[in-house]
Formats: sequence, structure tokens, C-alpha cells
Amino acid sequence: MDGGADYARAGDEEKPARGASAGKERVVLLVDMESFFASVEVAARPDLRGRPVVVAGDPERRHGVVLAATREAKACGVSTAMTLGEALLLCPEAVVVRPHMARYLATSLRITALLEAFSDLVEPYSIDEQFVELTPTLHLFGTAESAAQEIRRRIREATGVNARVGIGPNKLTAKMACDVYAKKIPEGIFRVAPGKFAEAFWHRSVEDLFGVARRLGAHLRGMGIRTIGQLAQTPEELLRRRFGKLGVRLHRYANGIDPSPVDPSLVWRQKGVGRGITLPRDYREGRDVGIVILELADEVAHRARALGVLGNVVGVGIGGAYGLEVRHGFFRQMHLSVPTRSPTEIAAAARALFRRHWSGFPVRHVSVFLGGLSTDDVFPLELFRDRVREERVYQTLDFIWERFGRASLVRASSLTPAGQARERAHKIGGHEA
Repeated sequence: MDGGADYARAGDEEKPARGASAGKERVVLLVDMESFFASVEVAARPDLRGRPVVVAGDPERRHGVVLAATREAKACGVSTAMTLGEALLLCPEAVVVRPHMARYLATSLRITALLEAFSDLVEPYSIDEQFVELTPTLHLFGTAESAAQEIRRRIREATGVNARVGIGPNKLTAKMACDVYAKKIPEGIFRVAPGKFAEAFWHRSVEDLFGVARRLGAHLRGMGIRTIGQLAQTPEELLRRRFGKLGVRLHRYANGIDPSPVDPSLVWRQKGVGRGITLPRDYREGRDVGIVILELADEVAHRARALGVLGNVVGVGIGGAYGLEVRHGFFRQMHLSVPTRSPTEIAAAARALFRRHWSGFPVRHVSVFLGGLSTDDVFPLELFRDRVREERVYQTLDFIWERFGRASLVRASSLTPAGQARERAHKIGGHEA
């Protein structure tokens, strides 16, 4: 899914978990929806059941990336994040369905409501993953496994979506139990008991540890660390000197330590506001990419106004064209001297970063980010600039968009062939509503 904002994740909080009394082992579930977007589409259209279904961009123009695929499509080799063209080469008989984000959001909220029948400690981790802490309520449902079975049954009956459940004594272990084991077994449920983290995971590849992506995994392997167990037994001070705070967290995670709570309020603690787009074609001219950056800055500023925040960090992400032997791309950010949510200021900073770091490769993905958020209780004023008037203009713009739609008023640059604002105006998160 394009765009979106970053939220606090597992391990970001160090405060004790609510609902866990002294000496009482926690019971945390990570409930993951299998091929969520594709499953929702199949549930809405029973004629698709049993067929290789792919949720992706524009089927007519065959562009975009695969967002989800059913088991039948995956059996042909289709995977998420590959291009639609690649997917159709692997699976010519695939049924390509446009994404319907409003439908997925509604289903996700419905699942949250179902989970809240088991505990008031439900934390949405993403649109298709949710943490549930059963520590205070497990006695109502028997064992953790029986509760997980009942959760899967209710979700299936209510939405047609198949859920997989990882169970552990903390969020980290539950997440890994789901990703490493539950997703790969027919039962769809896997529990790692307290004290069994090493037995379950130390023999696994270091890339299986939550938070270790391919690049970080390569760095660790360069240090001779190939398994989670080897990482756990590496001196913490050595990891701290090499990676800073990240090294301390890696050591902690490799030893199964994660005191972070399942906190329903975390979903609202935004670290930043971001929007992104996968372009319908390769953009080779810097001025065309600049138009898209300005459009995304408008969206980011609009969201910041809705949240009542300002930001003093602007970032831009650029992804290279698909099909290149060597993929190009970068994400860079800069600090501003004064917090802002002005789209022109956000765009100016993002464009400057783009010009500084772009080497001329074809561009297929653009994202703009506003971070370092603070509330707008105190709004910065300048001697030769009427920020109050600017805010009134933007508030008027918000009103027009809310009443008549985003396509009712766009910048003149968005009417050029490079502009994407009019098409995105009919979408949620970059996809059809």
C-alpha cells in the first residue's frame, strides 16, 4: 500500500505491560490475516474462490506492484512487491483485481472489534496484523491455543479471511512465532512458551529476527553472525559500538527480551506523516518528479493539518524503475530551522534533497515524509510572513476538498502529463476506494 504514516512498533516502549501482574506470565497474540487484500476480494466475490487472484495496480495498463495474492497465485511463484507484469508472466491465468482500500480498512476495523471481545488490550500493528494481550482475560477462554482457535473461527465466519496466530510471552515472540512458524503450518497457530525462545529461534537464520532486513543481515554476516543464537551470544558492548542503540536492541531481541506493552493508544502516536506513489511509467525528467513531489507535499500538509501538528524534518524517498539489473533509490531527510506544515516549504525541502541525490536514473516511486512532529499549540510567526493568513487559505482548501472532493481543486502543474493528483483524488492510500 502506497503512502501512510509510521507508528510506534513492537519494542518502542519500555514501560511495563498493563494487565500483567507481578509473577504472572504474559500471554500475547499476534493475529495476522493471510493474503489480506486478496482474501477480502475473494470474500466479496465468491466466483473467485479457488482461482489465482492477484491484487495489483491497473490491470489494463499492467503497471504497479502486487499487493496480495491468493495461495493459488503464490503456487505459481507470484509474490508481493513483484511487478504486475512479472506476476502475469509467471501466472498468465491470474485474475487481476484492483485494490479497494475502503473495503480493506472496513474489514480491518471489523476484525479489531472482534478481537476486543477477547481483551481490551488490542493494538493494531498494521492493516492486516493486530496484537492481543490475553493476560488479564485468559481464564475466560481456557488455554491460549483454544482462544486462538476461537479467534480464527470468528474472523473466518465474519469476514471470510483466514487468520494465523503467533503466541508468546511478549510482542516480539508472538510476532516471530507467527512469521516463522504459524504462517507455514496448516493449523495456523504456533506458541512459544515462556523460556523457550532460544529453543525456538536460536538455530534460525539471523534474518529471521524481527527488525533484521537483508542489508542489516549482510552486515551481521560480515561479522560472522549467521544465526539468532550467535547474535544473542555476541557481547552487547560490541554490538553497541558497531550499531549504537540499534545494537543494544538487536542483542535484547536475540535473547527474546521485549517489555513493550500491548497498548491500544500506540496507533495514534504518529512519528511522522508520509505519502508515496508508484508511478504509472518511468519518470526521466527531474521537473516531472518535482511536480509529483509537490502533489505529495500537498497531501502530507493536509494530513498534518488534520492531525494538528507541525514538523521540522522533511524526507524524500526515490525508487528506481523496475526491470533494471541494478535497482537504484535513496531516502534522504533534512532538518528545518522552523517547524512547518506548509506544502510549499515541504516541497521545496524535498525537491532540494531530490536534486542533490538523484543521479538521473529512471524514477518509478516517490514518497514525501514530514517528521519531528509537534503540536500546533504554538505556531511560529515571522516578521515578513503572514502565517495566519496562509493557514486560513489552507483551511479553506480543506473545506473545499471535504465538500467537493480532492479533484475539485488542483494545482495547474497537476494538469500536465506528469501530474497524478487528479487520479489519486479518487483513491485511498494511493489505491481505489
